[in-house]
Amino acid sequence: MSQTAPGTAIEVRGVTRRYRSTTALDGVTVDFAENMIHGLLGRNGAGKTSLMSVITGQDWPTEGEVRIFGQRPHENEQILPRICFVREEQRYIDDSLPKHAFAAASRAFPNWDWDLADRLTEDFRVPKKTRIKKMSRGQRSAVGVIIGLASRTEITFFDEPYTGLDAVARQLFYDRLLEDYAEHPRTIVLSSHLIDEIAHLVENVVVIDRGKILLHEPVEQLRDRAVTLVGRQEAVAEIAGSREVLHQEQMGRITRTTVLGALTQAEVQRVRELDLDLVPVSLQQLIVRLTTRQAASGDPDAATAGTHTDPQEVTR
Repeated sequence: MSQTAPGTAIEVRGVTRRYRSTTALDGVTVDFAENMIHGLLGRNGAGKTSLMSVITGQDWPTEGEVRIFGQRPHENEQILPRICFVREEQRYIDDSLPKHAFAAASRAFPNWDWDLADRLTEDFRVPKKTRIKKMSRGQRSAVGVIIGLASRTEITFFDEPYTGLDAVARQLFYDRLLEDYAEHPRTIVLSSHLIDEIAHLVENVVVIDRGKILLHEPVEQLRDRAVTLVGRQEAVAEIAGSREVLHQEQMGRITRTTVLGALTQAEVQRVRELDLDLVPVSLQQLIVRLTTRQAASGDPDAATAGTHTDPQEVTR
């Protein structure tokens, strides 16, 4: 395997993971740059957790190879303390209190910050004298979030542990994550199906569906990937031209059509002349449309056809 490229924290090359008759990861190849917040997005069962488990050395690939900062992570005492993996249903020692979980984390992660852990405990109103197994789902999620942030590991994976939080607590998590990331840059991977909620956080997006990578791009490049045109059918058809239609709704003579591909300045001017509405497509809408298209076609490369996405394949 080639040496890790400068600025690359994680390299995954040709990784397949099979569980008896199920293939969770199928020839996955993808990189995660260091000191960046990545969104690992996809439907439930797409392969997100399996990929993170293999990367963090908690599971072994059937085939392929993973490198963290140029080294294999599995049973590697030099690499594992530099990685924190917070799961949606994190397990803790029986009858442990939050302070016990935090103490164990402080021993596992050299960069652990007790001041941050204490402040977050107050912010999330975690009951200090309640055993974790007796806590509500939201409180248990808060414990996991605190460990993920206070560990300050060079690579941190959040496998949707914050979905147990209510809307106010999730926003608090997003705010605290950005604050601490600004002061202590590191590689953070957020696995989530709440795409629009984390869209403002992530700098790079990896989308997985049925064990394949549909997208692997910086968010800025995705913003103009698709557009929705609303207006008279013949006018919309003129602007859409030969672009691929991702979605279309008809209401009499008015059509609402989402097409793949950014518009030129001349086309934007023509949109005004035709009195069409130009509606931006959110990251969530784009991913839903692309995922739906792939499922309908049965072609694992359908979501990336005609785009600038690298033809890298990844799956859960």
